[in-house]
Amino acid sequence: MADDRQGPRAGKKEKKATKRTFSLFGLFGAFIVLTLAVGLAVAAVSSALYVRRLAADLPSLEQMARQRPNLATEIYDRQNRLIARLFLENRTWVGLEQISPWMQKATVAAEDGTFYDHRGIDFSSILRAFWVNVTHGRTRQGASTITQQLARNLFLSQERTIERKAKEAILALRLERLYTKNQILEMYLNTIYFGHGTWGIAAASQTYFAKKPHQLSVAESTLLAGLIAAPELYSPYRSMERARARQGYVIRRLVDLGMLDGEEAQAALAASLTLQKGKESQATLNKAPYFISHILFNHLLPTYGKEMVYQEGLRVYTTIDLELQKAAQEALRTLKSDGALVALAPGTGEVLSLVGGKDFEVSKFNRAIQAYRQPGSAFKPFVYAAALQEGLRPVDHVLDAPLIYENGWEPKNYSEEFKGEITLLEALTHSYNVSTIRVAESIGIGKVIAMARNLGITSPHLPHDLSLSLGSGSVTPLELAQAYCPFANGGFRVTPYFIREIRSHDGEILEQQGPQMSQAISSELAAEMQGMLKNVVRAGTGRSVAIKGMEVFGKTGTTNEWSDAWFVGGVPGVVAVVYAGHDDHKPLGNRATGSSVAAPVWKAFMEKALVELRPPSTFFLGDAQVEQVVLCKETGYLASPSCPGVEVLMERDKIPSSICPFHGGDWYTAQMDPLAPRLILVRDDELLLAQYGLGRVATVAQEAPEPSAFQPPTPPTPAPPPPSGGGQPYKSDPSPAQTIEDRYQELLQQYGLN
Repeated sequence: MADDRQGPRAGKKEKKATKRTFSLFGLFGAFIVLTLAVGLAVAAVSSALYVRRLAADLPSLEQMARQRPNLATEIYDRQNRLIARLFLENRTWVGLEQISPWMQKATVAAEDGTFYDHRGIDFSSILRAFWVNVTHGRTRQGASTITQQLARNLFLSQERTIERKAKEAILALRLERLYTKNQILEMYLNTIYFGHGTWGIAAASQTYFAKKPHQLSVAESTLLAGLIAAPELYSPYRSMERARARQGYVIRRLVDLGMLDGEEAQAALAASLTLQKGKESQATLNKAPYFISHILFNHLLPTYGKEMVYQEGLRVYTTIDLELQKAAQEALRTLKSDGALVALAPGTGEVLSLVGGKDFEVSKFNRAIQAYRQPGSAFKPFVYAAALQEGLRPVDHVLDAPLIYENGWEPKNYSEEFKGEITLLEALTHSYNVSTIRVAESIGIGKVIAMARNLGITSPHLPHDLSLSLGSGSVTPLELAQAYCPFANGGFRVTPYFIREIRSHDGEILEQQGPQMSQAISSELAAEMQGMLKNVVRAGTGRSVAIKGMEVFGKTGTTNEWSDAWFVGGVPGVVAVVYAGHDDHKPLGNRATGSSVAAPVWKAFMEKALVELRPPSTFFLGDAQVEQVVLCKETGYLASPSCPGVEVLMERDKIPSSICPFHGGDWYTAQMDPLAPRLILVRDDELLLAQYGLGRVATVAQEAPEPSAFQPPTPPTPAPPPPSGGGQPYKSDPSPAQTIEDRYQELLQQYGLN
């Protein structure tokens, strides 16, 4: 009973105890909730402050809008064909409309299937990647969207830290505010790395498949999209098996996302892929290395600086013709020695092709521009041009007979024979040394130098003595080509130029260049010299370069000891120079002349150039007061049917009016002709006249009271000619190859390009 009476009280005590217990738990729970709330608040504030701190160090929206990835400068030929690309990152920007839709879809499928649904960050992908990585105990799956990857590529490093990921997310959100999805995808495809030095889809499609981005097929697009995750790992050049496996993954993703049906997927998996032969290196991206090197170090870098040239995507439009450049390189490779080939457009001065050696990888020495070499007989046209300007004519005569100077110099002809009394035309046609020296002495070597300078020879290495008439000075192939241009263009000196126009990546014109021309000699003198040099090709030392149906002029050149061989000449629209020689000046071989060594290279190049350019077959003489006449090549009078005739261009008022008396003309008429050929006499030529001058031509003179002799204006006394000594032409090399190689390396270091 007592127990029964105490029962209710005990229950009340228990209820009070329970209430006290619940109160304690409530307080504890409230404390926990409060603590969590405070913690979350602190975390939120800390996170906000952290994000704010990170955001403060990141580019602003305005800065992001101006941001552009490194772009390659592209260099084009005169037909706007790509010659070379200069870059730190091999990248060319193309619009999304220029990229295959399959490449766009494959990229989205491979890298960000929800790209068009999120706002820069895909939280579901983040959670999924987190779970996969946790369950596998290591990082197996990333969660960066295309926008995040773009943000990282444009503004951040590749380091893997929490801070970098946070910055990446902030920037991704900003990018989504600035740009549309298509703009983001365009930027992404133009900035990502595809392996083997290629950045962006334009470079990748060219490097792997030699295609434009819009030409990519499903199979090609899926293979390239598969490279993005790990370009070197999935490179088809390293392992086609891995590349194909990754391609299969991309194709399956396309099917899963409904972008590709099963049949198309099977076709893509089965499609064969034709890769470029080997990886495209920077060298293969430069189809004219000597030319590009010249404009790079002599104009682009000094004018615009490394950053603008290698990162700002300039567009450089040059003067060279890519097909002519290929022809020049192929022709030069046939030489046993090294050498150079330069071709100019004589009407403008445009450099149509320039090859400074057989292999740029072996030697950076640009022989076309940097090699000062003796031109030998290729210099003789300047002697005859100066003589014609001083009043002589192609029909006038000169002795080809022994010369011995006080200092012992005794020049010889190549044949070591003498031809007696000959016309100036014949002297140049057959490149007789001794008669050329007489012509130079008759007018003074100063006039010869002045003519060479006026035509375009700028070399500081021209000796002021008679040896210069045989080509003992040193010139570059480029300036020799320049100096021959007036013979092809009516007498105008041209300034060679390499660049037509330079534009910024946005199309702004930064500079333009065009022809720079000035009258160097009269159009009549230019035509006369052209006619004399045509005869060199028709009947003289340049016969091997004759081209059927085409007017060709030119001149060979060979130096002492057979160390240098040249051919310089032109057709309508092109003047070209071929130089052959060793950098150490060793002989090319016994009797290795310009005719046998350089002329075949010149002709091989010119025949291909004519196919490409299709110029007219004859030179345009304009308003030059000249006439083409047939003269007796022995006497210089108008040819009779019995004469060995030769076609000559001469000024109309300087042409002999009488028929050659030796081959049927009237002796008296010829004798009284005021324009009869005259004889140049120098030094002791009167004493030699009886022995070497009383040939067929001198017979005419016997009927006259005395020989008709040219009386030039009194020239300044020429400097004594140097003794030939039969020695080396390069006792002091004006342009040592190794010195220039060293300078090239210095330039690389100066601009940080090595």
